Amino acid sequence: MTALRTLSRAMFYGFVRDRTAVFFTILFPLMFLFLFGGIFKDQSAPRPKVAEIGQVQLLDAMPAAARQQLAKALDLTQTADRASALERVRKGDLAGAVEQQGGLVTIHYSVGDQVKAATVQGVLQALVQQANVAATGAPPRFRLAGQQVEDQSLKTIQFVTPGLLGWAIATGATFGAALTLVTWRQKKILRRLRLAPVRTATVVGARVGVSMAVALIQTAIFIGIARTPYFGLQLSAWWWLSVPLVLAGTLAFLSIGLLVGAFAKTPESASAAVNLIVLPMGFLSGAFFPLDNAPGWLQAVSKVLPLRYLVDGMKNVMVRGDGPASIMAPIGLLLAFALLLSLLATRLFRWDDV
Repeated sequence: MTALRTLSRAMFYGFVRDRTAVFFTILFPLMFLFLFGGIFKDQSAPRPKVAEIGQVQLLDAMPAAARQQLAKALDLTQTADRASALERVRKGDLAGAVEQQGGLVTIHYSVGDQVKAATVQGVLQALVQQANVAATGAPPRFRLAGQQVEDQSLKTIQFVTPGLLGWAIATGATFGAALTLVTWRQKKILRRLRLAPVRTATVVGARVGVSMAVALIQTAIFIGIARTPYFGLQLSAWWWLSVPLVLAGTLAFLSIGLLVGAFAKTPESASAAVNLIVLPMGFLSGAFFPLDNAPGWLQAVSKVLPLRYLVDGMKNVMVRGDGPASIMAPIGLLLAFALLLSLLATRLFRWDDV
């Protein structure tokens, strides 16, 4: 235990004194939190812009309360210049232009943006049907109500924080393991440890312990900053289950770092290899943006990446409020990944460059 504590303390002090390691492990991911969280923290769904050409009785006769509800879906403006409105629709400046002649309501749209065109047509079609029902004097038989499945207070920061935190943990663990191995091999520290009365398990245990401590510090810093009033992160009741996820994720990415450190010969090559692995993984695993609308092949690729399960697991317990059952599969897959790559890294491990 004395050797373990001594090595752990030396590794931790080495990390703290290495400004480059601290920057890329702690500060660099926080820059992304401030960037994405600051830009998108008050983001709301964009409202398609629609021009009313002249008098549109269907819209003008709406009660004030209904008009306010409509304004949440469409950004309505009035114009008397029909030609100018249609030209703006063609250019994409407007999602549509609506006009009414007697009982005929016409919506002009462009196929250049089919999503906005479909949104505008759907809203106006619903208004026309509602007006037709009202004209008959019969009460509507059916009503449709929409309800958000998450808490109404959820903001973009709720989903940004778990993704960026997962990527930060992956970066810190992988860089820490890879650069430590390569640097110690270059400086002959590994050779000295091999000759010293210190077991290999003690060296590995110290590295694992320091990496987990750094990961928990990252988690505390991320959550602490994201919960400030500026960002407004709100945690679910099961947020503390992110701790075992963080530890399992640290082991998984530590194994990647050990594998890289086993064959890399210089810190520069190790750093390049880690960047080549971890940075694309952040994009492919949904850490930076959701993969719900991604192509099928991309979603299939993401399912073999450990970061996908770390990010999804943290979203489940931090944002969605899912219980312990939601992290069992991610933790199991992360630990299996760690075991497999650690065994491979053990086979390739070298105490010295020669």
